[in-house]
Amino acid sequence: MISNATPAVPLSASTLSRFAREVAKYPAEQAQSAVMACLSIVQQELGHVSTDSEKVIADYLGMAPMAVHEVTTFYNMYNQHAVGKYKLNVCTNLPCQLREGQKALQHLEQKLGIRMGETTADGLFTLQQSECLGACADSPVMLVNARHMCSFMSNDKLDQLVDGLRSAGDKS
Repeated sequence: MISNATPAVPLSASTLSRFAREVAKYPAEQAQSAVMACLSIVQQELGHVSTDSEKVIADYLGMAPMAVHEVTTFYNMYNQHAVGKYKLNVCTNLPCQLREGQKALQHLEQKLGIRMGETTADGLFTLQQSECLGACADSPVMLVNARHMCSFMSNDKLDQLVDGLRSAGDKS
């Protein structure tokens, strides 16, 4: 059952409207099927999914908060805390490891001056490792902001990517 209660975390009317559109894609008794879409929507609005946001989603979809939390923590596309404007996920699974994935991660750590799991002081970049991104033949691969796949990431390509994102980040 979908709740119409006022959420503890203020979400925009646009976000709640987007929730409703996602829920409408499923039979009424299967509203919980929209949980991943609702998590993505919250993250787009707030930048991350807090435990308070999880509770709002749980209430909206008629789920136990723990069930929403289990989804949030299972997938690394959901940020559980604030991250940089650009989240760089480098695949370090075995196929990418065999084709320079670890070296790509080390190069980014050096270039950005942070370790895996950290965010740069200017708030632009968060560096994370990820499990298989499903593009083993294109390794090393990485995902930018859980939306843009980058393949064959040599040091030169990594430098170009970071420099381009840094320039774009400085303009906004």
